[in-house]
Amino acid sequence: MNFDSSKFDGSTMRIGVADKLSETPAVAAPAVDDGVDPKYRAKATEAAVKFESFFIGHMLHQMRSGTRELAAEDSVFKDKINEDMLDMADNLVADQLAGQRAFGVADCILRQLLPPAGGPSTLQASLPGRAAAPASNIAQPQNISATLNPAQ
Repeated sequence: MNFDSSKFDGSTMRIGVADKLSETPAVAAPAVDDGVDPKYRAKATEAAVKFESFFIGHMLHQMRSGTRELAAEDSVFKDKINEDMLDMADNLVADQLAGQRAFGVADCILRQLLPPAGGPSTLQASLPGRAAAPASNIAQPQNISATLNPAQ
């Protein structure tokens, strides 16, 4: 199997995004007018993506550390020669995954820091079984028949 260099476009290849997280948004956020300052939204998004990167990087570091501890004495995984380079590679992988929001940690943080895009109606529509109910009925109990078990 030969490599055809005419089909390869090296200009789109990226090595890492560790220093470019604030310059390139991972997912293009739709322009919403929900009363949130765009600077706050950008800073919150950047912080959430960086936290997700830290979280993933720490998880990868712990996984590699556990592999080292469980490996046999003569195992290739016990060797600490390239430990610093592997840590750097783990951080770059974590930055890439966080930039793609692969784990969803940044999205969860942003859901708590920023209001829903459409206001209360968007929140209500996202709740299961409540898409058609008015917003005032969110906290009201459901009408459930008294006999849940028909055999009784």
